[in-house]
Amino acid sequence: MKILTIFLLCLYYIPTTIANNFSLSQNKKFTTLLKTYCYDCHSDGVNKGDLDFDSLSHDLSDPETLAKWVIIYDRTMSGEMPPKKKKKRPNLDDLKSFHEVLNPALCDADSQKNETILRRLNVQEYENTINDIFGTKLHISDILAEDSLSHEFDNIGSALGLSTDQLNNYIEIARKAMQASFLSKPLPKSTTKTVTYSMNNDISKFLGNSWKKLPDGAIVRFNDGGYPSGVLNEARIREAGVYRIKVKGYAHQSKKPISFKVGGRIKSHRRQDLTYGYFSFPADKVSTVEVTAYIEEGYRIAIEPHGIPELDHSSRKKNKLDISTYTGPGLAILEVEFTGPLNPFPKLGHELIFAGLDRQRVKSKEKSRPRGSDALYEINTNEPIAVAQKILLRVARKAFRRDDVEIAPYLDLFRREINKGKRNEAALRMAVTAIFSSTEFIYFRENPGPLDDYALASRLSYFLNRTLPDEELLNKARKGHLKNDPKSRIQEVNRLIKDEKFERFLTDFTNAWLNLREINATAPDDKLFPEFDDYLKHSMARESKAFLREMIVKNLAIKNIVKSDFAMLNERLAKHYGIDGVKGSEIRPVKLPTGSIRGGFLSQASVLKVSANGTNTSPVVRGIWVMERILGQHPSPAPANIPGVEPDIRGAQTLREILDKHRSTQSCNSCHKKIDPLGFALEVFNPIGGERSHFRSYGKHARKVDTIVKGKKVRYKLGSKVDASGIMEDGQKYENFQQFRDILANQEELLAKAMTTKIITFATGRTMGFADRAEIQKIVNQAATKNYRLLDLIHLAVNSKIFLYK
Repeated sequence: MKILTIFLLCLYYIPTTIANNFSLSQNKKFTTLLKTYCYDCHSDGVNKGDLDFDSLSHDLSDPETLAKWVIIYDRTMSGEMPPKKKKKRPNLDDLKSFHEVLNPALCDADSQKNETILRRLNVQEYENTINDIFGTKLHISDILAEDSLSHEFDNIGSALGLSTDQLNNYIEIARKAMQASFLSKPLPKSTTKTVTYSMNNDISKFLGNSWKKLPDGAIVRFNDGGYPSGVLNEARIREAGVYRIKVKGYAHQSKKPISFKVGGRIKSHRRQDLTYGYFSFPADKVSTVEVTAYIEEGYRIAIEPHGIPELDHSSRKKNKLDISTYTGPGLAILEVEFTGPLNPFPKLGHELIFAGLDRQRVKSKEKSRPRGSDALYEINTNEPIAVAQKILLRVARKAFRRDDVEIAPYLDLFRREINKGKRNEAALRMAVTAIFSSTEFIYFRENPGPLDDYALASRLSYFLNRTLPDEELLNKARKGHLKNDPKSRIQEVNRLIKDEKFERFLTDFTNAWLNLREINATAPDDKLFPEFDDYLKHSMARESKAFLREMIVKNLAIKNIVKSDFAMLNERLAKHYGIDGVKGSEIRPVKLPTGSIRGGFLSQASVLKVSANGTNTSPVVRGIWVMERILGQHPSPAPANIPGVEPDIRGAQTLREILDKHRSTQSCNSCHKKIDPLGFALEVFNPIGGERSHFRSYGKHARKVDTIVKGKKVRYKLGSKVDASGIMEDGQKYENFQQFRDILANQEELLAKAMTTKIITFATGRTMGFADRAEIQKIVNQAATKNYRLLDLIHLAVNSKIFLYK
């Protein structure tokens, strides 16, 4: 039987391969075109650009071969090859013949490749799904290995493997989720506690140095600089859960509001300090701010002032600073109230499994309890198999995201555990663990061809809410509305965008598309960029996510990606960008002054930080970023024997001068003439996104500056002048960043095509190949009739053949 199956599979696949080989190698007109225009440079021992037609395979089922032929097709059809200096160049009829032979062959091969890929939930999707089903707050990303990236994204099926270790971790995670969501001990009572800094046992150590007590009972915190505490010892979280924190206070000795961070600190090498939010107190007016956050056991609430001058360390050491007479600004805290845990019970996982059952607490005589304290509770029933069947069916439908589920293997597992003498609940936990470790849960159920309604429900939900479909979406799947009704799909898109879980999309998509996952990868040099602080870093990614949300919700034109008349700002970002009139920590739309250098993603601090290294900027790095992320173009890898380009840290040469020499090499020029102009314009921004006219430097010959930051004179100097001009590959010149972004903003079709490709790649979990080009162009053409608007592109994407088919 196995031999027959293999034989039939061979019969199925061999004709396709032969057809592809024959269409390329035996088509006389096609081979004549190659010989006429290509063989001089790429045959008979000549292999310019590492291309040799004598050794190049025609088997398009091989991914590397397919990729090479796609490059050949693109460069030939664009007119890049043969080079313009060649006398022999194909005419329109030649290109038409070339297209008619190669295009369908490439499409066919690419389509077959896409049908064979299975896609599993990536780590973030798995964490969201488990927590949403069980009502837990597990940090699964701390347990599972980081997902591999493909074309910027971490949810691409071809890059998501599954190891034995990972499968074991899935089993452990399922057990942890049940343990966290099941009632296995008396519920903690929600309490409200009010604390003040005067309760801290160690506050007396700092009174007179960086703290001061006022007659109204407030404790004023000044900027100590060297002691970033602010911890409230009495505000320790003893039971993990959701807490509501209220901070009461005001800005002391200040005419301006004072900002501060509400966070959590813990003495642990394995867990990091957390930020729950940034807020502001008005000057000399008592105010209360409120934040709700999930806080793990062991954390203490901490309040940290922001943006006020540091105290003079040298004077303090000599005991010359009398804090009682110090007239500088400080943060006055009257009290901090925290209420919680606010977690409702029963939790979702408890309801999913035990709803309608008689679950009673029992006394255990066993010396050791089973995993998860199974012996504390037991399901009281005389029909354990019938009860288990009902529960497992309910759980499987939820976990597998569809109604047509097979539970026989899990029921058999339950039966075997009972026969071994296990309690009903212990046996049930084992079977439920198996469900949440199964391929039906871990992988998307997508069969080749048109997707069914349940698969489309999952695609829509994991695309926009990054989790399993809710009941409303599943009901539409049950009724067959998603597969057959385009309007219904658009309605669901609009509904899911309004859901609070849409914030997950904004985070995951910008992490991948804009590379904001690297926002913490570099630490800016504090001597060169002393204005950088945690509040600014905290605001950076929030700006980009808020801007994307605004573009989607308001259905703005795609050109806003590179040029907009507004920005999403709070007080910290506005100060960084030199924009007046913005107060408070809330990110909101701000109309930009005429001629402002801000607006669009390219001028956002988050983007400019992740495309720099913390000390220097590189036009090459930023040029590639723009090319790949904004324009959707991917440069060829650098030749192996050519060294990379690095800034001259001595300041003897600018990077532009170094690149001019670099481009004189023929093998480098073809790529750098595309890349460098896209990066030169962004040189007007420093590594933390501030505008600059000169590079900052430590050089001996650099110019000193009299600038005060955080109450101290800066230590950097001004080096060479920034040149943000350039010439695009097509010959268009720009003198500054504003002219550069105008050039990009006028390429709306290119911007729309690039964004559509990113959106569909993320939505389907697969890379877009040659076969998808026509459908993507169709989407872009349809969007053109309404000015290439972003929400329109999403609507068109979910109604495209790419989204509806595997």
